[in-house]
Amino acid sequence: MRQIALDTETTGQHTKFAHRIIEIGCVELIDRRMSGKEYHTYLNPEREVDRQAYEIHGLSDEFLADKPLFPTIATQLLDFIGDSELIIHNAPFDLSFLHYELNLLSEYRNFRLDHRCRIMDTMLLASEKLGGQFYSLDKLCRRFSIDNSAREKHGALLDAQLLAQVYCALTQGQTDLTFTASHAQMTPEKTKVKLNLSATDYAHCLLLPTATEMQAHENYLTDMEKDGNNCIWRKLEE
Repeated sequence: MRQIALDTETTGQHTKFAHRIIEIGCVELIDRRMSGKEYHTYLNPEREVDRQAYEIHGLSDEFLADKPLFPTIATQLLDFIGDSELIIHNAPFDLSFLHYELNLLSEYRNFRLDHRCRIMDTMLLASEKLGGQFYSLDKLCRRFSIDNSAREKHGALLDAQLLAQVYCALTQGQTDLTFTASHAQMTPEKTKVKLNLSATDYAHCLLLPTATEMQAHENYLTDMEKDGNNCIWRKLEE
């Protein structure tokens, strides 16, 4: 399975004010491991960078002046992405800018990445898995003990590298989607496995224990009850 962790930096917060992309970073994952293959470029936005945005990423008008224009890298970027699933933190933001840039070009007018690729928004995923609040990339790095000490400023490639690690931490233990004969014999009331998985389903699917694992669990609970100890799990089952 091929996935791409993607991040962008921009001249400002909204495309409705004609803000543009100034940096794109992509990191390839193969079977949930970073392959070492990356795509990275700075871009000349043909406009000034807002002061507030500059404080976030530190990319100045002078630094960007000799960088390529988006039209010159559009096809290269799309070729790198292909139809792989995209992992993005706060996906609506980055997608809105990518679609804005692409739709300025006649050959990509009305093009949408979410029509070609599945999108995994790690901001939503973190909120669903960790408790319903906003999780920044820095906060998730701290939670999963991912070293982000080099992140003094936002940078698209560094953030994509961190994002790939955060995604793997958020979805760890959910890599095996095969079904054994023992799974197939379970009654519908006891199974929550979904077929035809969407990107969100994939991240949240429930893997069923085998008969051997169930017996090991029973043995563990029995051991807990020895010597008159109360087993809270038995009470929950009741």
